[in-house]
Amino acid sequence: MQYKIKLIKSLIGCKDGQIATAKSLGLKKIGQVVTQPANDATKGKIAKITHLIEVVEA
Repeated sequence: MQYKIKLIKSLIGCKDGQIATAKSLGLKKIGQVVTQPANDATKGKIAKITHLIEVVEA
């Protein structure tokens, strides 16, 4: 199983840890969609920036 993750809000003004988390998921621009595996590491990253992203199971 995989997650499709879309960045829906800007990273401007976010804490450094949240920006680093978004970059580690491969998200750089608003509207960008990436596919990540559904494992514990990815779930933790999603939980940290849930207010900035939209997640759909792929």
